[in-house]
Amino acid sequence: MKTSLDCIPCFLRQALDAARVASPDHAVQERILREVLRWSEGIDLDRPPIVFGQRLHRYLREIAGIEDPYRTAKDRFNRLAMRLLPDLRALVAVANEPLEVAARIAIAGNVIDMGVPTGVTEQDVHRSISEALAAPPFPLLDQFRQAVARARSILYLADNAGEIVFDRLLIEQLSPARVILAVRGSPVINDATVADARAAGLHAIVEVVGNGSDAPGTLLDDCSAEFIGHFEAADLILAKGQGNFETLSDEPRNIFFLFKAKCPVIAAYAGQPLGTYVLARSPAERASSVVFGR
Repeated sequence: MKTSLDCIPCFLRQALDAARVASPDHAVQERILREVLRWSEGIDLDRPPIVFGQRLHRYLREIAGIEDPYRTAKDRFNRLAMRLLPDLRALVAVANEPLEVAARIAIAGNVIDMGVPTGVTEQDVHRSISEALAAPPFPLLDQFRQAVARARSILYLADNAGEIVFDRLLIEQLSPARVILAVRGSPVINDATVADARAAGLHAIVEVVGNGSDAPGTLLDDCSAEFIGHFEAADLILAKGQGNFETLSDEPRNIFFLFKAKCPVIAAYAGQPLGTYVLARSPAERASSVVFGR
């Protein structure tokens, strides 16, 4: 996915929001915004928007002198999700279609995204779960189930902290022994790292690897050789979140993308209305896309 002209004003909004997280000092915030404005002239529109996000958040960490500016928020949403986990697991356990229900809950968790202009609250999380569970039938459940059943190895690309706890419910439905969970190689926004996977207890049921990158998506040319080995070897890849969709949507691999369409540019690129819960397929396997609901 290439960067749209509509992404540029959003970059500035993201920069201001992130600057306020990184420092309460107005002078520091202004310095960050002015630097981002200077970069804007040279944005490569042929690259995914994530490239800009990576540069922005590297700069923020450098200016603020903080390795993980969103750590407090990440911990808060990890705790919230862990409190909800027993009740959500019970819903999956009694469901007629546990794989579908687990997928709906995992996608609902994608609302926990500090990279969107509106931010996220605990009420948003509860609302997202209710909406996803009550949404219309899942048209591609059979294709998804068949892909899962055929796969000898599954690479699960996590997105955000908090959300990764909900991912556990889906991973538990995938026969965890054949699943490798990949997280960000180092902190960026509220994206999940190895520490967040451990907070969710996922290290106890699957192999967890960092992808070697601090991009808020999966830029393959920036990932570690270890991660690329897993990416190339996997029979099936499940990619959570908008950032992974931005960076991998044109990859000719057997990939299912699971995310909430929170950005109008991404929603349009996916061919779905803003605010929908989306499961889409990669170009090589794409038959159609499925929308859970609005």
